Amino acid sequence: MMAKQSVHPSHILALARQTLTIEAQAIEGLQKNLGDSFVQAVQSILAVKGRVVVMGMGKSGHIGRKIAATFASTGTPAFFVHPAEASHGDLGMVTRDDLVLALSNSGESEELSAILPLIKRQGVMLVAITGNTQSTLAQYARCVLDSSVEKEACPMNLAPTASTTAQLALGDALAVAVLDARGFKQDDFARSHPGGSLGRRLLTHVADIMRTGDAIPMVTPDAGLTQLMREMSQKGLGATAVVDQQQQVLGIFTDGDLRRLIEKGIDLRELHAADVMHPNPATLSDTALAAEAADLMEQKRITSVLVVNGQHQLCGVVNSNDLMRAKVI
Repeated sequence: MMAKQSVHPSHILALARQTLTIEAQAIEGLQKNLGDSFVQAVQSILAVKGRVVVMGMGKSGHIGRKIAATFASTGTPAFFVHPAEASHGDLGMVTRDDLVLALSNSGESEELSAILPLIKRQGVMLVAITGNTQSTLAQYARCVLDSSVEKEACPMNLAPTASTTAQLALGDALAVAVLDARGFKQDDFARSHPGGSLGRRLLTHVADIMRTGDAIPMVTPDAGLTQLMREMSQKGLGATAVVDQQQQVLGIFTDGDLRRLIEKGIDLRELHAADVMHPNPATLSDTALAAEAADLMEQKRITSVLVVNGQHQLCGVVNSNDLMRAKVI
């Protein structure tokens, strides 16, 4: 068992900064190695009819799982297969239409090397990310991406640190180049992440969460102040729309407007909605994203937005509480 040692804070910070510097240099160094082989790898991934099957042992395996997840979430079907398990049946998950992306810093991992002849025999496209371009893995691969680094960030130059960072960066570079070539957009990303906050922001429309029917506070222009206040109180939104007979929005009246009228000492008894409403209020289409409603509320410093349909008729209202319940904000 190692004895506990007291380490000075300055040494801790110096080592941390050194680690980040070494890993940053490792990533920077990858750029000089990028060339035709990277382009070929991207084109091969775009052309594959099946899936991208990522393989790697040890730390490379952990990086491989992340790369597979990144591909899968950005429009390229992908999954991870452990090389050791591949030798015991999981290689059957790889088909002739797939592409294998294999990671190994040394390129000599025994478990991976054992299945390389079988992958080649199946005629499967093999792309390698390796720090040794003369390795067994590199010789079997049809496309080799050089992930070599000058040194590991580990003080003993043993633990995979800078090398795994380089692998991850190359994997990200591949994924980004592929998603761009596919024309992968925000909406596509959201469909792969429906449970995340980004998915909710990009997939939830105003029509999905707005209040409709009798829940919409609205009055006609000839409504008196008593009716206005009753409508705001019953619907609980602190505002009411003013519409004509065709449901076209003419204006809006809020509880803030009511307070200001009272503060001015204005006689409210003879006033009507048309006299006190704000004309041409901000509205949103029912096809707009809920995130647009949130942005509009923040911009206008309001808590509710009126929603109109394609004929510009009032069809709903969305409140900040509705957005919070839908976890859009």
